[in-house]
Amino acid sequence: MKILQQYRAMAFVAGILSFASCAHEDTVGESQLDYTQTQKTTLDNWIDENYINPYNINAQYRWNQNSVEIDRFLFPPKIDKVQPALEAAKKIWIDSYNTIGGFDFVKKVAPREIVLVGGINSNSNGTNTLGLAESGQKITFFEVNNLDLKNRTKLLRFVGTVLHEYTHILNQNKPFDEKAWQKITPGDYTASWNNYTEANSRNLGFVSSYARSNVMEDFAETASALLKNSKAEYAAILAGITDTKGVEKLKQKEAIVVQYYKESFNIDLYALRDEVSRNTTSVLTN
Repeated sequence: MKILQQYRAMAFVAGILSFASCAHEDTVGESQLDYTQTQKTTLDNWIDENYINPYNINAQYRWNQNSVEIDRFLFPPKIDKVQPALEAAKKIWIDSYNTIGGFDFVKKVAPREIVLVGGINSNSNGTNTLGLAESGQKITFFEVNNLDLKNRTKLLRFVGTVLHEYTHILNQNKPFDEKAWQKITPGDYTASWNNYTEANSRNLGFVSSYARSNVMEDFAETASALLKNSKAEYAAILAGITDTKGVEKLKQKEAIVVQYYKESFNIDLYALRDEVSRNTTSVLTN
């Protein structure tokens, strides 16, 4: 009880002091918030013209720690890598989908934000995360600083990431038949996918080892592989598989992907693949 009485007395004194302080305030202090508008650069204007205005997609390259996982060693992209990466993505992803799916296809089905990260997003199991798609609203691309538009292998890796993550966006808008997909390779998904070689995974009916992580990633990896590789390149992948059962399973998955694109978005997957291939070659030769 003594302690409570002392507390009340202290609170009473504090209230008097607070009132006295307020009574002597004749003017309102200046706001501590910074309303200064960032001056737009030539790059910002280019992003406005090519992403924000036509597609309502914000391409974020300035560093914002709230946009990435804070427990990773990540850093922003080099400025001279930003526009080339976005130009490649626009040509190979947006232009290809718009040509085959309709002029404003990407405008209707698109992430609202693209985040570019310069560094590698390393995981504790020794793998690297190349991209992330979140809630159908945001795509994050890592390793932008390593992009070389004159190197086909590096460009295809980037293209594969773009197409893979966009497939997740499509799936979040219109789901594919997961039950039918699950029946093809039901017992071969594993959290330890990184411990298996590509050859081993393909013999089991997966286009990559990462595809074995779960059904959603399997679909996105398969769609990405079908789109980023030319008809001849994908045929070469199948020809390199030694287990005929693995080839048959991949063909079953291919059929589901083709059906999904046609029924959900009225897109001919093979026509889209050919357009992606043409635009990839165009980026390489520019």
